[in-house]
Amino acid sequence: MKILLVEDTEQLNKALTTVLRRNSYVVDSAFDGEEALIFIEQYQYDLIILDIMLPKVNGLEVLKRIRGSKNQTPVLLLTAKSTTEDKITGLDLGADDYLSKPFVIDELLARIRALLRRTPQINEETVLTYGDLKLDIQNSVLSHKEEKVTLMNKELQIMSILMKSGAKIVSLDTITKNAWDIEAYTTSENVWVFISYIRKKLESIHSNTKIKSIRYQGYYLEYTND
Repeated sequence: MKILLVEDTEQLNKALTTVLRRNSYVVDSAFDGEEALIFIEQYQYDLIILDIMLPKVNGLEVLKRIRGSKNQTPVLLLTAKSTTEDKITGLDLGADDYLSKPFVIDELLARIRALLRRTPQINEETVLTYGDLKLDIQNSVLSHKEEKVTLMNKELQIMSILMKSGAKIVSLDTITKNAWDIEAYTTSENVWVFISYIRKKLESIHSNTKIKSIRYQGYYLEYTND
């Protein structure tokens, strides 16, 4: 299980990271909200532990952007702000749990275990297939036969949209609305960059499925059965 810990107090961050790793969790550590958003953009996590009082971008804004981008990763707010009003604000923004400082490590670990048990039910969209490709959404793995490649967050979201649509054209507007935060400044160049990344990964696993584009209209998948 992979956890992102976002805590700006260096001593506490290091201590919690050590405890979590000793309990067999894989941990990435961020020390401010801006750094946290970069991690979340690039990697998939099973849980995010998020302080509210953060430099650069505060924790509540980070949480708002996470949920705004349709990322449903469980979030545990860990903070000194312990009034009922603060808790309600965090929960209304989409937090899954709330633990006030100071806290007992055993309680933190228990809450983490409880959140990680709330795994989403497997449905028909957990694994997508098209042409000679299979996309494991939960593990962010795109595969062709025995060859596999890991997709980053935006790549995963874009490829999911394209595989669900198959040979049908997906407009640029649809891609940006589904793969980017509504408040983010996104251009056709941004989308093209990530499409180019995915194309390279398709080549690396020798897939016969290609991402095609039609100018001013959008993108679609084309499978050629050799």
